[in-house]
Amino acid sequence: MGYSSMLLWMFRPILAARKHFKAKDTDIILSTMPKSVTTWLKALTFSIANRSVFPIDQTPLLTSSPHMLVPFLELNVYWGQEIPDLETIPFPNPRIFSTNMHFKLLPDSIRESDCRIIYICRNPLDQFVSHFLFSVENKFGKDADLAAINEAFEMYCQGISSFGPFWDHILGYWNAHLENPGKVLFLKYEDLKEDITFQIKKIAEFMGFPFSLEEEEQGLIDQISGLCSFESLRNLAVNRTGDINGILKNASFYRKGQVGDWTHYLTPAMAECMKKLMDSKFEGSGLMFRT
Repeated sequence: MGYSSMLLWMFRPILAARKHFKAKDTDIILSTMPKSVTTWLKALTFSIANRSVFPIDQTPLLTSSPHMLVPFLELNVYWGQEIPDLETIPFPNPRIFSTNMHFKLLPDSIRESDCRIIYICRNPLDQFVSHFLFSVENKFGKDADLAAINEAFEMYCQGISSFGPFWDHILGYWNAHLENPGKVLFLKYEDLKEDITFQIKKIAEFMGFPFSLEEEEQGLIDQISGLCSFESLRNLAVNRTGDINGILKNASFYRKGQVGDWTHYLTPAMAECMKKLMDSKFEGSGLMFRT
């Protein structure tokens, strides 16, 4: 479903990244399933890491998409080039990259180095709907038709999805976090929506860029939160036009950004089916989602 056709296009860059990417200990790797708040996380981490370089009113986020400032390994860095020159990336301190790859599929250097991984997910009901509508907007195969939502939902529940079954993807990073919380930070979209200030401080500390008391008193966390909010990013001209590789419309990354939007698209029976599946797949893991 959804990204299935695009995943075929990304097969080569994924292989290239796995073979050639050499992580530095200072790198930050952002990982998500598609349409799991990737854009917001990119904007936040870029702003946190570069806050001493760019004043809020001069940040590159005002004129560049978060996906250009924090490039995908699959869609940007290794797209169309086997061995890119990573020494020329514009913001190297630290380098921040993103990926949709499963934890076990990450390049060995990411897992084996001291670089840090930030993983964010959202409850699977919302993730499915957001992913499906994103596919419709970008006209990916059968998902280009809203009437296909029932078939797409059945496939999703069977684990037929881009980058594998959602439960495998989430549990891969959840277990990695439990084994080494200093290496992998595990976040949920719903928690960011509930208390963004606390979560920004948490992310900054994990990245190695904690806020000073003076910065907090100056309201810098609130400024970053406001700059990176869904509404602020969506209203920027750079995010209303253009695309990534002629495939993904920049505007399609900004739909609603709401928790619980699945209720407008899924029937009660579909929701019950998903909740039972989640209970079964996440049983014993200690992982729970608010739906």
